[in-house]
Amino acid sequence: MTVLSISPIDADHLSLEASIDRSTWKLSKAHDLVSALPFLEQHNLGVVICERNLPPGTWIDVLEHIKTLPITPSLIVTDRLADERLWVEALNLGAWDVMAKPFDRGEVIRCVESGWRHWFDRIQIPAA
Repeated sequence: MTVLSISPIDADHLSLEASIDRSTWKLSKAHDLVSALPFLEQHNLGVVICERNLPPGTWIDVLEHIKTLPITPSLIVTDRLADERLWVEALNLGAWDVMAKPFDRGEVIRCVESGWRHWFDRIQIPAA
């Protein structure tokens, strides 16, 4: 199972990798939306973890793109200042969850696991 991390911050990728190193998930990395687009188009992803700010865009640009995919992955938005305002905005616009940085291993596992389960349940409904 592949999780895509989109962040211009290398430390984010390293921290996420360390958090999921003992799981069955594989982390793929992109530094911006432009570099993430080919990966999003070519892989059926269950979870995308995205930094709030992706100059020149934001996580909202990622969300708008993944909504056009045949099977929409669960989007987890990350930010150092992940406050209630971001959480409300993200969930209202269609993101799955929000994670604060620095990352806590337990929180990463919980968010990725619940996002993956949500994605998996949605792809099972059409099959039924």
